[in-house]
Order: sequence, then C-alpha cells, then structure tokens
Amino acid sequence: MTPALTDLGNRLATYLSRVWEEPLVLSDIEQIPGGASRETYRVQLARGAEQAPRGVILRRDPVTSLIDTERALEFKTYEAVHRCGFPVPEPLLLEEDPAVLDRPFSLMAEITGCETATTNFAISPFAEVRDKLGELKWSLLGRLAAMDIEELGVHEFMPVPEHPAARELEYWSGVIRADALQPQPVAEAAIRWLEKRLPEPSGQLCLVHGDYRSGNFLYNAAGEIPAILDWEMAHIGDPLEDLAWSFDPLWAWPDKVLAGGLLQRKAAMAIWQRASNMEVDADAFRWWQVFASLKGLAIWISSTEDFAHGESKEPILAVAGWLMTDRHNRIVVDRLNPASRHQYSEPLQ
Repeated sequence: MTPALTDLGNRLATYLSRVWEEPLVLSDIEQIPGGASRETYRVQLARGAEQAPRGVILRRDPVTSLIDTERALEFKTYEAVHRCGFPVPEPLLLEEDPAVLDRPFSLMAEITGCETATTNFAISPFAEVRDKLGELKWSLLGRLAAMDIEELGVHEFMPVPEHPAARELEYWSGVIRADALQPQPVAEAAIRWLEKRLPEPSGQLCLVHGDYRSGNFLYNAAGEIPAILDWEMAHIGDPLEDLAWSFDPLWAWPDKVLAGGLLQRKAAMAIWQRASNMEVDADAFRWWQVFASLKGLAIWISSTEDFAHGESKEPILAVAGWLMTDRHNRIVVDRLNPASRHQYSEPLQ
C-alpha cells in the first residue's frame, strides 16, 4: 500500500466505524484499474480478532470523468435492481459530502472469486464456459428488459421519455457538438442518417443499463454471473438500446465475430427474445445499432476534450480519445455504407 492509499483507507475505516457503530481498522486497500467514470478500490476492513475482514468496494468520484454521470442516480438504481433480486453488488452507502474522502463516494459489498476481463474468454478454464456465460449474459439482459419500471420504482427518480430514440439522439449528438475539438464528419453523417430514420416509439419502456457489455459483469470459472456492474449511465428507455450496445463490434475487437466475445449474434438475440418475451423489429434494431456506435463515438470524443482541457491526465482518457475514436469511426462508416463488406462491423441484420 502506498502512503496515499493507506491514508485513504484509514480515513474510510474511521468514517465507517462511526457510521456503522463498529470498530474497524484498515487491513488492505488496492485500486482496481480501469473505470473512467469512478475511481474504484477494493478495501479490506479488520473487525474483531475472531471475525473475518469485511470486504467493500469503494467507488469515488474522479477529479474529472470520461462521462458525466449522477452518483445518486447510480446508487438508487443499484438499490432498485438489488431489491428485485437482479444480480448486482449489494449497495451499502452513499456519501455526497466531499469532506469525508475529498470527493463523494459510494460503497458496495465485495463479491469475491470473480473476473471481469474479456481476454479470459479465449483461455482455460473460461473458454469452456463461454457459451454458458453468453446465455446468462443475454438472458439477464432480457430479464431486465421485461421488468416493470413502476415495480422497480425507477420512475420515481428517472425521467420517463415520450420518445426514447429522439431523446438519446439529441443528448449524444449534443455531447459530440459541445466537446469536439475538430470537425467530426463521420459522426455528423451518422447523426443525419439517424435523424432521417428516427423510429416511432415502440411503446415498450424499460430500465436501460446504458453500458451493458462484456467487461461490465463479474463471472467465474463455473460459468456464473454473480453481478452486473457499472450502472452510471442507467435510464428509462427502449429495450433495444441495451441489446444493440451489447452487440457493438468494439466489445469484440479485433475478432468482431462473436457478440461481446461470447456468442454468435443470432444466438444471443434468440436468447434475449425468449427472456424478454419481445420480438425484435429489424428496422428499429438497425437504427439502434447505428446509434450505439454514434454513442460510443460521443464518449471517446468527450474523453479527448477532457484529456486536453480537464484537470486529469489519466492515460485512459487519452487512449479512449485516440484509439477508440478511430475504431468507432471505422465501424460507423462501415454501417452507413450500403455496399460495405463489413470489414469493421458485423452485418446490421
């Protein structure tokens, strides 16, 4: 543990001893790499001599972030889906006073014995359970799409859109135009394409995770998915939004054959349709696929602006702004070209 990490952990232990009315002492703390919207730490807190240490995950606001998110909305979303038995880490505490740890933070219960890295899908023992993980991944997404937003209670703290596609397009095209440091002809072409083909509202609303992809769930060697992570972009919207995002070729780069590095897209879609009890409209889904890649572009363009002008010089912002922008530009061009042989993306339908 570095002195800075030790100080952070000791301050957290002191705070939790007071809040939870239980004497706690820092046993260990490590920062979990990645994650551009929150700093994430694994913390072990020692209790009595005969008690096992308590493991928690600390998620603290960074100095600057790749995307703008609301921590209270994220925490309330965790609470809502956890109450309904959907697999997420148990939310423990939200603290918005920056005086405690310099910046606002939240705490989740630690889930042990799991991985998140997508590179594991190709190696043993995870390659042997890759199909099982894929079935679970899209079954859970279908289950989420089928959940009633009023039973979840998310309508109480999230806006309910009249036209989900129009709202999302307006928001993310606004991000691109506000943050672009140079002309973005590919993004502008995609915006025009999407505006001309805006689908009518399907009438189906659900809780959209917003970043449902490989890398954002915990899995183990038994082929189980104990938790879906990173709900900071959650909102009420169209069920096809998450499905299209989960299929984006970027999450399986450079192979691009298996959705999320797990399953053939037709198989994944069939699993989702069974779990959600919904049929996918091909034209609407094509729109959401193009939108998914535009949204990705918006995030990477925003990260470029943040690295150039923000307080943080975290390498992940620069890498995302340079490498991911290039990849998603290629995907979008491929998708907008009717004569494309889909070098950089899978066929749209």
